[in-house]
Amino acid sequence: MESLNTAKRSEKVVVVGGGIIGIACAHYLNEAGFQVTVIDQGEIGQGCSYANCGFICPSDVLPLTEPGAVMTGLKSLFDPDAAFRIKPQLRLSLYQWLLQFARRCNKRQMIWAGRQLHTLFESSVSEYQRLFEEDNFDVEWKQKGLLYVLQSEQGLKTFRHTEQLLADNYGLQAHEIAGEQLQSFDPAFKQGLAGAFWYQQDSSLRSDKLILSWRQQLEGKGVCFKEHCRLERIGKSAETITYLETSQGNIFADHYVVAAGAWSSKLAHQLDCKIPVEPGKGYSLTMSKPENCPNYPMLFPEHRIGVTPFDESYRIASMMEFSGYNTEIPPRRIDQLKRSAEPYLLTPHGETIQETWYGWRPMTWDSLPIIGRVPGLSNAVLATGHNMLGLSLAPVTGKLISEIIQEGDSHIALDAFSPSRF
Repeated sequence: MESLNTAKRSEKVVVVGGGIIGIACAHYLNEAGFQVTVIDQGEIGQGCSYANCGFICPSDVLPLTEPGAVMTGLKSLFDPDAAFRIKPQLRLSLYQWLLQFARRCNKRQMIWAGRQLHTLFESSVSEYQRLFEEDNFDVEWKQKGLLYVLQSEQGLKTFRHTEQLLADNYGLQAHEIAGEQLQSFDPAFKQGLAGAFWYQQDSSLRSDKLILSWRQQLEGKGVCFKEHCRLERIGKSAETITYLETSQGNIFADHYVVAAGAWSSKLAHQLDCKIPVEPGKGYSLTMSKPENCPNYPMLFPEHRIGVTPFDESYRIASMMEFSGYNTEIPPRRIDQLKRSAEPYLLTPHGETIQETWYGWRPMTWDSLPIIGRVPGLSNAVLATGHNMLGLSLAPVTGKLISEIIQEGDSHIALDAFSPSRF
């Protein structure tokens, strides 16, 4: 590896997109000896991973393309408060995306896609462990597992089927906690809940701290970050990108990585490549810690929200809203987040609101990320479309992108994630 790194020292890579995926790509490319520049049209790390729940969750391996998702989406057209909502809009590309999504909402496709994601999860968790062992990251890394908490007996019964499916297909085992035992497990719970499933292999961290700490470490290793650097045009010659025209001048490199998250589809025409990514809007509310704060990160599947206790704060996050590139944070959505936690927790809110936030998740119609060479361009690769799993899958994505650019064998087969599948 040392000789390979030496050989690559003079080669430059530009990463378009400074979110968690772009930062991870920069890390592994820098580790391989490339000269790396990361550009972002806004500020580094302010995209969809900035204020999420921070779950690193192999248990969340089942894709959004599950049986019943289509009917849920259709009902949401008439319900502005639906946790999973499709907002009516005059945009043909959305309905083409939804048609392809609907075709994949069956059990066979769900289990197959889950297997591809499970392979990525295994590598990514291993890489996180290595990363945090080798470098000094202050990210509130907690290995307490993840609780799936059910309010009703019907919810418990439904999730028990999911738990069995996860165990049978992916070897993911959970510890079931009876409803009457929940308060002794964590005193923050209300009485009368049906039960919970505890996936002890899951973990959590504070994503904004990871982004800041990772960026600082990479800058110390020579990675250049350019903020408010808008990509205006991609210069090409034959089958090669020759430069990027940006708001801060032209940038030249040997290799180009597009890791622009939900914005990646905006570059499809210039790359002459299909990038069917739709922005799936999520919201979060960060507060001071409530008096009776939970000790564990948790999900409430029946209300589709997540809760994470941090060292000095507390966050509720969720929603999946297909509303285009909408930048509003409706007060009703924030109130809905707060109300959704109330059936489960004795003190569901902190006294002081620290931040309300939204982010656009890059959603693909088959729930799989897009990782691979851009068809027809010899020096461009895509690293996007991570749906709701960008934080969880960032390290494995960065490692794969580095392997692709080095033209070696990838440690994971890439066919299922290739841009050519579209």
